[in-house]
Amino acid sequence: MFSGLSDGIEVRMLEKLAGMIDDIKTGLDPDLLASWYEFIVARAKENCPEKLRDTISVERDPILTLKFHIKASRRAVPYILDVIEEHLPQMPFATRLYFQKVEEILEQEAAKFDVK
Repeated sequence: MFSGLSDGIEVRMLEKLAGMIDDIKTGLDPDLLASWYEFIVARAKENCPEKLRDTISVERDPILTLKFHIKASRRAVPYILDVIEEHLPQMPFATRLYFQKVEEILEQEAAKFDVK
């Protein structure tokens, strides 16, 4: 009597898990990350004072395509963090986790200069 109901719940759960796995796979696609980096850099440059714009850049490793080098002056970091924070809700789940880690790293690096 309840086996049909149980089967339906299991199928829905498996479909949900498959969707989550697809989101994770696409969320860590190197090209998707590159496009987010480009967007973040462009918006940060729009928001920061003109004298800081040339200090913000991102480079993608040509061999390790999931590796990016973001460069910014210490004074430009808050603008980058603001853009990331503002757009986290629009990112796929895995991309959001990735950029939350980027935020954490940027904050740690900027803090090193504040201590000196």
